[in-house]
Amino acid sequence: MEHFYIVTLVLTALILFAAFSSLIAFRFGAPLLLLFLVIGLLAGVDGLGIHFDNNSVAYTIGSLALAVILFDSGYTTSLQSFRQAAAPSITMATLGVVLTTVVFGLMASWALNLRLLEGLLLGSIVASTDAAAVFFLLRVGGVNIRDKVRSTLEVESGTNDPMAIFLTMALVEMVSAGKDHTSLDWNVLRLFVEQMGMGLALGLIGGALIVLIVKKIPIDRGLLPIIVLALSMVVFSYTGVIGGSGFLAVYVAGIYAGNRNMPGKAAIARFQEGMTWLAQIIMFLVLGLLATPSHFLKILLPAVFLGLFLVFIARPMAVWLCLIPFDYTRQEKRFISWVGLRGAVSILLGILPILGSLKGGEVYFNTAFIVVMISLMLQGWTIKPMAKRLGLIIPPRIGAIDKVELDLPGAANHELLSYRVVADSPVLSGARIPRWAMPSLVIRDGKSMRYQYAGRLRENDQLYLFIAPGYSRLLDRLFASKAPVHDDDSEFFGTFTISPTRPLAEVDAAYGPGLFSESDKAKTLGDYMNARLGGVAEYADRVRLGHIILIVRDLDEHGHIASVGVSMEAVDPTDNSPPFLSLRGMAKWLISLRYRWHKGKAV
Repeated sequence: MEHFYIVTLVLTALILFAAFSSLIAFRFGAPLLLLFLVIGLLAGVDGLGIHFDNNSVAYTIGSLALAVILFDSGYTTSLQSFRQAAAPSITMATLGVVLTTVVFGLMASWALNLRLLEGLLLGSIVASTDAAAVFFLLRVGGVNIRDKVRSTLEVESGTNDPMAIFLTMALVEMVSAGKDHTSLDWNVLRLFVEQMGMGLALGLIGGALIVLIVKKIPIDRGLLPIIVLALSMVVFSYTGVIGGSGFLAVYVAGIYAGNRNMPGKAAIARFQEGMTWLAQIIMFLVLGLLATPSHFLKILLPAVFLGLFLVFIARPMAVWLCLIPFDYTRQEKRFISWVGLRGAVSILLGILPILGSLKGGEVYFNTAFIVVMISLMLQGWTIKPMAKRLGLIIPPRIGAIDKVELDLPGAANHELLSYRVVADSPVLSGARIPRWAMPSLVIRDGKSMRYQYAGRLRENDQLYLFIAPGYSRLLDRLFASKAPVHDDDSEFFGTFTISPTRPLAEVDAAYGPGLFSESDKAKTLGDYMNARLGGVAEYADRVRLGHIILIVRDLDEHGHIASVGVSMEAVDPTDNSPPFLSLRGMAKWLISLRYRWHKGKAV
């Protein structure tokens, strides 16, 4: 019994230390997931001496934590974001994973002197991006980029794990069976279709059942988030038991449930956020404890080389090939290439060769661990600077805002919001609250009063309003502080501004000719851009037309385009990004390396 208390004390101390260390990481911009891994390493057998080598338990804990993270990732992904990014994201999550596996696997076979199948196995282990790392660094890290690019990265990271897991399991079986060559096995292809098909179908069914249960059964508000999380784990485990992809199912269930109107959504979201933090901390601590840094020395140099090869060559090559059919700028492709963070999933998959009793199984785990460390150190620390260098940071539309969404019981047809009036917000200078919003209560200096008797709002007032669902973003401008305006904002939104009500025939005459077809010239610019953007335009969305780019500068209160910026792009635009983030640049880089090597050899 005493041993149990000691273990509990040590584990909770590690979790608390990791949680409090995150405050330091936030201050210095360090990737938190790297911090959690390092804490696990320092507490392990080569550090404080905590001995943990149970691979089966580590894989189970990691899988459950990943399921929690994927459900929350889906739950917080809007259906609109998923729709506009689904095609490129799923292409990268399937074809991109295969391309990364092949390119990395070929290099791994040479660098570590492995057979081809063994190299491909290592490639599949590190082929997927990490949902926890990508979601955290984009959402919490304050990287404000175009919604389409953000959604592409988030949906890719949430959907590529099932593909990587399937490839890894299939290759583990092939290597353990003693095969020394690759061949198209129709049974493997059939198994893939079955797993993904069942994962998608059961995810949709599971998400619908979660919404139905929450709506139809009266559940205590304190229990509601717990029941939703438990139901998501039922979807995950049941799908896995019958042979489907549980990871895909729980992600799809999260998307379905998160985009339906059901009681307690705000409370569920807050609970999920806390559980995701806990899952990330536990998963990275456990995987850090499982590793033995002294074993890294045997493969350190080739593993570091492979990590750099993945960051600079394999990932960019796969992204470029997958995004050829889609409308992304060169800078956006480079950023997507750079945000290919590897994390716990790769380390987790590195356990499978050990569980499969493969010869030299620790090589896969240790190599994957080093690759993940390099990815988090190199990419995790530089995502925001890279976005700035590529000119992708969107100027803030509004400044700081202090808003709380409050739950209403039952299937209420209104939302209750609470705003704290911050300095410089428009409501302090006389801006009117829209008629569709119903202010009810003001709390001032600790005293509550009806809105009608509060008089003019003051700074630090807490105002409670009832609004129709879906209109909360329209109020944010009224209660936000002034957005900081930078001199280079005009460069991002274009040099000229034109009205979205102008006919395309006039735009074609001014910036063409030949930009639009004859059938399109009768449309207005706003209607044309809405159609190109999938029916719903977002702030800072862009539409490319030959040598010009049309940019959504502003939206009205109904979500319609209110202002359009025009950027005139040169034929060969100036590019400040590192040369290895484009295929042409990578080729030049490799040629220059070869030239310098031969020159040094001749000397």
